[in-house]
Amino acid sequence: MTLELKPGLSRLNPWRRWLVEPALRQLTQGVTPQKISMAIAVGSALALFPIVGTTTMLCAIAGVALGLNQGIVQGMNALCFIVYFPLAVAFVRLGDALAGSAPSSVDLRLMARLLAHDPGRFLQDFGTTALHGMLGWAVVAPVWIPLVYLAALRPLRAAAARAPAAAR
Repeated sequence: MTLELKPGLSRLNPWRRWLVEPALRQLTQGVTPQKISMAIAVGSALALFPIVGTTTMLCAIAGVALGLNQGIVQGMNALCFIVYFPLAVAFVRLGDALAGSAPSSVDLRLMARLLAHDPGRFLQDFGTTALHGMLGWAVVAPVWIPLVYLAALRPLRAAAARAPAAAR
C-alpha cells in the first residue's frame, strides 16, 4: 500500500489540506513520525495562546527553535482558529478560578482591536484578563502537548509503515 495524496480532497477538507497532506509528504521524505507529531502538538498548543495576534509569531519562533516543520506548525495554527475563541474564553475563566477572582470581562473583538491599535489602553482595560488567560493556558499547555503528541504519533507511525521502502 502506498501513501496517496488526493489533491481533489484537499480543496474540500481543510484538515487534509493543512495537516494530513503535509504530514504524508514529510513522511515520504524521511522525516520521522516523532518530529511530525511534535510539530502538530507544539503548533496546536501555541495556536491556542490566548493573546490575539501572537500565535503566528509564537509558532514561527518555536518551529525554528525546535527544528520543526513550519508548514505543519503553521497549518495547525490555521486549523486551531476554529476553536480559538471559545478556548481563549475558557483559559480566561480557568485563570480567573486559579487566581481566585471574579470572572473577567471578555470582549474578544474589543480586546483584539485595542491590542492592535492602542496597546496601552489594552493593558489598562484588559491586562488582568490577559494575564488570567495566559495563566489558564500555561496550566493546560504542558498537559496538551504530550496528549496531542501521543495521539498523533500512532497514526503517523502506521502511515510511515505503509510508505514505500524507497521513500523512507
